[in-house]
Amino acid sequence: MELDADFDAKLDKSGVRFTERDVELLEAIREHGSLNKAATELERSYSRSQQRIVELEDSFGQLVKRQRGGSGGGGSTLTENSEQLLGEFARLEAEFTGLTEVEETVFRGNVIYRDGELGTVETDAGDIRAIVPSVTDDVRVAVRSDAVTLHAANSVPETKTSARNQFQSTVTDIVDGDRLAQVMLDIDADTELIALVTQTSVKTLELTPGDAVLATFKTAGTRAYPVNPPYSE
Repeated sequence: MELDADFDAKLDKSGVRFTERDVELLEAIREHGSLNKAATELERSYSRSQQRIVELEDSFGQLVKRQRGGSGGGGSTLTENSEQLLGEFARLEAEFTGLTEVEETVFRGNVIYRDGELGTVETDAGDIRAIVPSVTDDVRVAVRSDAVTLHAANSVPETKTSARNQFQSTVTDIVDGDRLAQVMLDIDADTELIALVTQTSVKTLELTPGDAVLATFKTAGTRAYPVNPPYSE
């Protein structure tokens, strides 16, 4: 996805700009599982919100997966493309706040299963699915803070797939920036997991230290590196 950014923290593609207001709409859809509920929560017109999603999808691709009626009722969930777009926007905003460094959480572990270039790494935090090296089983797993998504505790996100890591966690600290926040998470491991999220997410989830949340991150965005590369001396 090729995107242009300007200093107003906007992403532009094919003449359509993705802004903080659009971030708020997508995050509300993720949280409430419905475009209608998201529009109500944000005190926006449902028809205009729906029209905005259509406009964005014409340029950025499918962002919202819609499910009609049925025994379980209808609803809306975010696509992987949508999560990627939110990640791109978070990285852009990080450049204009005090949180200029996109930090990584690193876990030491061993590859216990391989499926092509993907694998399962056993760490003190639990098993993590990641892109793994073929040369060794002794690895370090790096998780970028802007790749971590937060959800309500004990929730099962509709976007959940076998390619998504999930950890029930507890908020230990929140470092606020102008529009973003670093959320430190205790996942019952020696190392805390760091999530870089928007202030909208902090407010929507009503996050404070001590709260329980579900942290997720994609396998495809998680890499494992050899502890002792074969080319090192």
